[in-house]
Amino acid sequence: MKFIIRHEIKGRLRIHIVQKRMTYAEADTLSWYLGNQKNVTDVKVYERTADAVICYTGNREEVTELLKKFRYENVDVPETVFETSGRELTSVYKEKLITKAVVHYGIRIFLPSPVRAVLTVVKAVHYIWQGIRCLLRGKIEVPVLDATAIAVSVLRRDFDTAGSVMFLLGVGEILEEWTHKKSVGDLARSMSLNIKKVWLKREEQEVLVNASDVEPGDTVVVHMGNVIPFDGEVSGGEGMVNQASLTGESLPVRRVPGQSVYAGTVVEEGELEILVKAVSGSTRFEKIVTMIEDSEKLKSALESRAEHLADRLVPYTLAGTGLVWLLTRNVTKALSVLMVDFSCALKLAMPISVLSAIREAGTCGITVKGGKYLEAVAEADTIVFDKTGTLTKAKPTVKKVIVFGDYPEDEALRIAACLEEHFPHSMAKAVVDAAKKRKLYHEEMHSKVEYVVAHGISSYIEDKKVVIGSSHFVFEDEECRVRPEYRERFDALPPEYSHLYLAIEKELTAVICVEDPLREEARDMVQALKREGISKVVMMTGDSARTAASVAQSVGVDEYYAEVLPEDKAGFVEREKAAGHKVIMIGDGINDSPALSAADAGVAISDGAEIAREIADITIAADDLREIATLKRLANEMMKRIHRNYREIVGINAGLIALGVAGVILPTASALLHNTSTLLISLRSMGNLLDGSDAGTETAPSRFLP
Repeated sequence: MKFIIRHEIKGRLRIHIVQKRMTYAEADTLSWYLGNQKNVTDVKVYERTADAVICYTGNREEVTELLKKFRYENVDVPETVFETSGRELTSVYKEKLITKAVVHYGIRIFLPSPVRAVLTVVKAVHYIWQGIRCLLRGKIEVPVLDATAIAVSVLRRDFDTAGSVMFLLGVGEILEEWTHKKSVGDLARSMSLNIKKVWLKREEQEVLVNASDVEPGDTVVVHMGNVIPFDGEVSGGEGMVNQASLTGESLPVRRVPGQSVYAGTVVEEGELEILVKAVSGSTRFEKIVTMIEDSEKLKSALESRAEHLADRLVPYTLAGTGLVWLLTRNVTKALSVLMVDFSCALKLAMPISVLSAIREAGTCGITVKGGKYLEAVAEADTIVFDKTGTLTKAKPTVKKVIVFGDYPEDEALRIAACLEEHFPHSMAKAVVDAAKKRKLYHEEMHSKVEYVVAHGISSYIEDKKVVIGSSHFVFEDEECRVRPEYRERFDALPPEYSHLYLAIEKELTAVICVEDPLREEARDMVQALKREGISKVVMMTGDSARTAASVAQSVGVDEYYAEVLPEDKAGFVEREKAAGHKVIMIGDGINDSPALSAADAGVAISDGAEIAREIADITIAADDLREIATLKRLANEMMKRIHRNYREIVGINAGLIALGVAGVILPTASALLHNTSTLLISLRSMGNLLDGSDAGTETAPSRFLP
């Protein structure tokens, strides 16, 4: 590919692609290609100008080599990238806004007054009819007010005012439709599936394969805590399936052989064998879009109140118009009230503020599933953290395998990995990765595995019962023991590590020591949260009291609880809510799901268990916990903006009414100033809430590269 470097600073390139025209598909292809390169941290492609901004790490020459080798036809882009891209939608609505403005002002400048008058009357018919229909339904709402203002202006032959009102209303409709469709699309994309590997059943064996290799008619196995990857029919097993992402139902439903299941739902309990019916992800996306559009999930309480307040103000505006006319017998002064209504600004500025905040959160690696969750974060005063994989690093590592029986170290690790690979948890992944590093590969050699949430796993190998998990699970629940000759070794287990206990036939076989280091930014994040208004920071973990105390002291939390079960976390959240607190729960595992669901705002770490991400209201990238403080600050700023908008809308419009009634300004000026202020407040509400600046000034000269 040929391109020109327009600007360059360290870690950032702005290039122009040398081609006559860039299509939406080509822009998406280039964006996907660059976004999947390990040294590219961020990329934006502008199809209208055929430009791209690339942020990268490492060597600049590596990026230019990638661009030189790039060919659209050689990149195999997943179909869902095009299906779920919002690029075309954004371009279409930008063109609508530009076209509307050009046509409106073109008519005013170039057409004679009689022609403008006829066009205004023709366009006014639509708005007047909408107002009449509203009255016929027995309602006095915003369409009635709009129709009255336009009709009175037309009857008074004030065609410029009528045209301005209709223009501003049209712009408002486009902006509202655009932001709504974009937010629905962004939310649907965030909820769309991104499953790369699935367990395929072949000749009574489970084989881990790429999701793209599965075809209709294959049978896949979905274990507890995992997302169902395809639409299909249950052919074996039994489980409770959470369908909230498609139906909005909060309670899981039982699924047995013969019943249908759908892609994107989650197995909360049990295990299912599913006969695959369809492998396309587009139907899933369409279902999500329909579910969102049919629900109130996107709306915060403030948005709903603004919408209802706008409609409730209409009768008062009409009554005020009539009252001014009765008192003054001056049509001009009465029209000054009619031309200024609070409802237009309220109905437009408030949703835009919320949707813009959701968009800005997305640029920070934070996915918010609705405005009401940002509002809940803003109001929250208590935050509860899981420890493992949340306050500690998402990638724990196995440091030692200490054996206590007849199995050698590698064999013990191989057995542990064979069991752990079926379940989504950072500690389990550490065991699997350690086995891979030692090249301890295996065929499935166990019978059906059973996962006990927050405890461990049990199964049978060669008719011998094998369990792996916590000390409580292995020694108390399963009543396993340590052979006397190994008691001294057991008592000397290194305390700086977390421990996974493997037992075969009720005898301890090995202890896997896992290093789970604390995130460097955890303490800074807690301090930042307190600065943003969080008064209580709590840590809850299933780990030992000794480990919990050490982490709590290092992080600086206000309270901590050790050796807790999933129901304990959820119970704590419910008690805090009952005491009048607004609670945020942060977690990443299956055992965090009940608490995530119970909290006012549940926040999942992006590389945690699929069920946690599905149930959570908000998902943050796992790279930096400080994004949680960013989320809180963003929510706080959103609320400040909304309250400021309320004050400005009331102040400006009340002032315009007072000036109109006093005869200082004419209705034409009132309408113009009202609509202009509404548009300016709405446009300002679309801006970023958080301070940000470019990486630097682009001063490098342009160069041509083939």
